[in-house]
Amino acid sequence: MDSSSSVKIVSKCFVKPKTIPEESKQPYYLSPWDYAMLSVQYIQKGLLFHKPSLDSIDTLLEKLRESLAVTLVHFYPLAGRLSSLTTENPKSYSVFVDCNDSPGAGFIYATSDLCVADIVGAKYVPSIVHSFFDHHRVVNHDGHTLSLLSVQNWTVYEPCDGRRYCLLEVFTAWSEIFQGQESNKNDDLCLKNPPVLKRYIPEGYGPLFSLPYSHADEFIRTYESPVLKERMFCFSSETIRLLKAKVNQICGTTSISSFQSLTAVIWRCITRARRLPLDRETSCRIAADNRGRMYPPLHKEYFGNCLSSLRTAAKAGELMENDLGFAALKVHQAVAEHTSEKVSQMIDQWLKSPFIYHIDRLFEPMSVVMGSSPRFNKYGCEFGMGKGVTLRSGYAHKFDGKVSAYPGREGGGSIDLEVCLVPEFMEALELDEEFMSLVSL
Repeated sequence: MDSSSSVKIVSKCFVKPKTIPEESKQPYYLSPWDYAMLSVQYIQKGLLFHKPSLDSIDTLLEKLRESLAVTLVHFYPLAGRLSSLTTENPKSYSVFVDCNDSPGAGFIYATSDLCVADIVGAKYVPSIVHSFFDHHRVVNHDGHTLSLLSVQNWTVYEPCDGRRYCLLEVFTAWSEIFQGQESNKNDDLCLKNPPVLKRYIPEGYGPLFSLPYSHADEFIRTYESPVLKERMFCFSSETIRLLKAKVNQICGTTSISSFQSLTAVIWRCITRARRLPLDRETSCRIAADNRGRMYPPLHKEYFGNCLSSLRTAAKAGELMENDLGFAALKVHQAVAEHTSEKVSQMIDQWLKSPFIYHIDRLFEPMSVVMGSSPRFNKYGCEFGMGKGVTLRSGYAHKFDGKVSAYPGREGGGSIDLEVCLVPEFMEALELDEEFMSLVSL
């Protein structure tokens, strides 16, 4: 791709909720999980659409703004800003969302000289894609001065970023409202699955938590990604079905999921690509939703951070000398053992000694970290431009061994993996016969 490719910001504005909910007049408190994410970078995910006709751009942008304003009625905290209360003696730092003193969510229109083929057809994700997202390299705590949600609209791209909330839920609701306005069927602003905004506050605590600091500099750390190769690998629904059947047959069970099976493959093959010493421990982490694992369970539409990073580990030699079932059982066991008791223990630990996640300290070197999820219908989000062409992400949370899972565009259980590796490991992975035999594209 031509390195001179550039982007140009055409206009910027802010969007407020179409109507102001009564609840927004009160502070919107954060849960322990939200606090832990204050030093983590903004989520940056985007859907790529085919470019609409030029004479419809202004109309499309206006419809997007109008439907976003309605969406923010349901997700009003995303139109706010963070605010803090601090004391010196004793040290105390508390954060909440102020929904009253804010210009709203960011809404940006920009142009680029790229075309869809430049992105979809490239072997590696072009670095310019990172420019398609607002709030580059900032962390969630910067929401004190920056919008908590920012939408950047391109003539070839439709990306969005936001704090560590349920971004897909926002996308889905926005798409539903956009399509409802198009058909004049959503005048009452109703959603099929409205978010549950009531915060999770452990009994006997809050609603305002305190960190043992007096200034943000004491716990905010910036993170710089290393030089990476980013590549999308696609796995057909048939490949995923056969892989799951194979893994369960090897292990003599039926309980190992498709995603656990694929995670085992990627952990094993990346470890082989790294040529680690046989006695070197390597870990694999997988994100787990805690909503249904809590007791009592949180509502499935609970809007907020509610994730745990589940860890399993093995010596590199064990992964290489055993069959795929060994790795799959390790991954499956980590998920099966993540019970409501484990979640409660994690929450109690945070309440006794609050901590903040830092990417460079959270994950071990030579690990594999599976993020995002292929379970959600991301391609079901449409905004008058037809079905999305593909999914991409920004600069945030990228490191050697980071893998993000998305649903395949074909549906039916297909999965796309966005793999980030340093160049030498990516080259070795591309030569791995076990891995590449499963890749369909």
